[in-house]
Amino acid sequence: MSIETSIGGLIEAETGQPYPYRRVELVEPDWTRFPGWREVTAAQWSSAQWQRAHCVKNVAQLREVVGDLVADAFYADLERDQRERATMSMLLPPQMLNTIAPRDLPTGPGSLTEAFYADPVRHYMLPVFSDRRTDWASHPFASRDSLHEHDMWQVEGLTHRYPTKVLAELLSTCPQYCGHCTRMDLVGNSTPSVDKLRFDLKPVDRLDAMLDYLRRTPQVRDVVVSGGDVANLPIARLEDFLTRLLEIENIRDIRLATKALMGLPQHWLQDDVRAGIERVCRIARARGVSIAVHTHVNHANSVTPLVADAARAMFDAGVRDVRNQGVLMNGVNADPHALLDLCFRLLDGAQIMPYYFYMCDMIPASEHWRISVADAQRLQHHIMGYLPGFATPRIVCDVPFVGKRWVHQVADYDTERGISYWTKNYRTSIEADDPEALSRRYEYYDPIHTLPEAGRRWWAERTAGATV
Repeated sequence: MSIETSIGGLIEAETGQPYPYRRVELVEPDWTRFPGWREVTAAQWSSAQWQRAHCVKNVAQLREVVGDLVADAFYADLERDQRERATMSMLLPPQMLNTIAPRDLPTGPGSLTEAFYADPVRHYMLPVFSDRRTDWASHPFASRDSLHEHDMWQVEGLTHRYPTKVLAELLSTCPQYCGHCTRMDLVGNSTPSVDKLRFDLKPVDRLDAMLDYLRRTPQVRDVVVSGGDVANLPIARLEDFLTRLLEIENIRDIRLATKALMGLPQHWLQDDVRAGIERVCRIARARGVSIAVHTHVNHANSVTPLVADAARAMFDAGVRDVRNQGVLMNGVNADPHALLDLCFRLLDGAQIMPYYFYMCDMIPASEHWRISVADAQRLQHHIMGYLPGFATPRIVCDVPFVGKRWVHQVADYDTERGISYWTKNYRTSIEADDPEALSRRYEYYDPIHTLPEAGRRWWAERTAGATV
């Protein structure tokens, strides 16, 4: 699952093509292989309430589920990461944990240790200290809010970066916490290394302020309703917000952002949730507004029959599309085979549209996940031509103060020092009076460990004495 080792060794056996396409039937991994879930019934597993009540929130709870199938050294490695490096607290629904080492059958104490260490879902959902780099754990320009979303808040939680689109962060919690979360400064519980920010306004006042801004800003037509994750908002409150949002004439597109479609599909299969989404979609259709669900799946192993059922439930409720926005990460999917496997598993198995793969953002302690712009360009090249054009995802770099840019849109690129330069064709909400906003070049930085020796030396000299 690493760009450094995969592209040069593509196998052309079976089909004569670098990537051999195969239709794969989705399978729900057997959760009873874990000692702590040996007696869990199918009815319990399909219950969103049971899933939420049995989320793994700490090392002790992970031990209760997995037991001695994983060696003590792994638990110690995980505990050290939570204590010294983690930017996100631990939170895994059973559904997500069950997709770690899904095909490895336990044979006794320690028998799943190697599989856990190697597993791509574990790599980003349960990062351990030994995963992290010791040379450059963080890039010198890494920051808690690497995309400067808070700088562009028009009201608390409402980011207006693009001319016609806004991001509405309705809440700051999720059903699961990803180690690489780009909103790690706000989302989730504080960790020993990160004291999280908190919203100041009451939820009702914050949502009212968002709607008021949108009524006063007719150039906005597209709202990404996110957080956190909208699956953590009671459906009655989500339905109320969406219904009021649909009353604003200029809003033509609404996107519901939820990793829980994959991490907790049981939520979206609940009768009251399906009914609430159906009522909203009925209003949207009558008013000519498109509603889509955007989810976040990073590996093919995460696409199971329950995920497909949840996507189908959203289609049946009337959403226009279900799309996937993944994140490129070493050890997870920075590999053309892994990306194509994921895209076909989404498309064939769950009718989820591969949409974007973002380069992992420059947040603290993320260098072991990040890849260079050059490697992202190579990945884009290697996945072209296999998928239908409408389902071929774009690999994008979310450039600070700019936004999403296709990796081949780079204006200039110093590959020795790993500095790419980008331009844009619009002003963000904080640049209304900036005459150079459309002519300035904005910088993005490759991971330093991917650079040639001269580049690594240049950064070492530049940051001598600094903590990285």
